[in-house]
Amino acid sequence: MRSLTGINYHSITMTNYSTTTPADTDPEGSWQVYLLACADSSFYAGVTTDLVRRLRQHNGELAGGARYTRVRRPVTVAWHQSVASRGQAQRLESRLKKLSRAEKKSLIQSREMIAL
Repeated sequence: MRSLTGINYHSITMTNYSTTTPADTDPEGSWQVYLLACADSSFYAGVTTDLVRRLRQHNGELAGGARYTRVRRPVTVAWHQSVASRGQAQRLESRLKKLSRAEKKSLIQSREMIAL
C-alpha cells in the first residue's frame, strides 16, 4: 500500500493521478476506496478502479454519477486508500459507511490508512 503523505486530496486532477490500470485486472492497489466531501458537508463512500473518472462522474462531467451526489455538487475527494481486490474494497467501504461523522472527519484529518 502507498503512503498518503503529501497528497492534496481536495485537488486530484487528470494530470496528477494515474488512470492507466485496466478495470478487469486486479494488480496490487488497483482498487480505490474513497470518501467524498459534498457541498452540503455530508460524506459519500465508494469504490472504483479509476478515481479521476469516478470523481468526474460524481461531479456531472461524465455520465454515471451516484444519485446521492447529484444534488450535493461539487464533491471533492477527502480521503482514499488503495487495496488489492474488489472484495477488500467493498469490505472497507462497508466499514467506512458504519463510521460516525466525527470518525470520518478524524480519518480525513489524519490521512491514515485503515488496516484490512
